[in-house]
Amino acid sequence: MSDESIGRVDSFFKNINVAAIELTAKLSVGDTIRISGATTNFEIEVTSMQIDRAAVESAGAGDSVGIRVPERVRPNDLVYKV
Repeated sequence: MSDESIGRVDSFFKNINVAAIELTAKLSVGDTIRISGATTNFEIEVTSMQIDRAAVESAGAGDSVGIRVPERVRPNDLVYKV
């Protein structure tokens, strides 16, 4: 795992289990990420992501993406590419 985060959680939509993530580096479908924070720590494979409700295969720095997550995440949790 890289020590440098590729983004941070901006918000979490619990009714649909989606994290809104502000990216600082490229992320693609198929990548494995770790979301880590004070009470958050898990890895998932990115199986899909969206920008403004439209499916995308990859996104880069400055983009805000929605990714389905298996558990609650919190604003300012950091996202790392594994």
